[in-house]
Amino acid sequence: MIFKFMIRLPRGVTPLSKRDFEKLLSEAVDEGLSSLGESSKQAIYFHLKKGFNIKKQEIPHKIRTFTKAIEKIFGLGANFLEILIMKRLYEKIGGVFKWHESTEFAFTEYVAAAKRVFRERKGIKTTEELVECE
Repeated sequence: MIFKFMIRLPRGVTPLSKRDFEKLLSEAVDEGLSSLGESSKQAIYFHLKKGFNIKKQEIPHKIRTFTKAIEKIFGLGANFLEILIMKRLYEKIGGVFKWHESTEFAFTEYVAAAKRVFRERKGIKTTEELVECE
């Protein structure tokens, strides 16, 4: 299955560093969890830390473990949360998040592809990037 998304950066804008990307990913996760309410967000962070050994600041470094934990916590509802997080991330990086309901959503692949774009484009001015993941 192929997943496609596009990141557009305005002319003259240099892509962010890896560290900046991780910060934006953390912010996107926080905003996505905030959609459930502040007390729910705090409860999820607590559960991630105690039940899955994932501290809030470690999420960008443990994205696969985070994804598995969210899927265990929310079951099928995890997809909604993952899509919301990706929408927030793409807004933050100035990209366009495209997802079709007919395709299977793979959160970790979308994050990895977005991260790869930033690594490849670091220091290069760009207007558009298309990435395909299998």
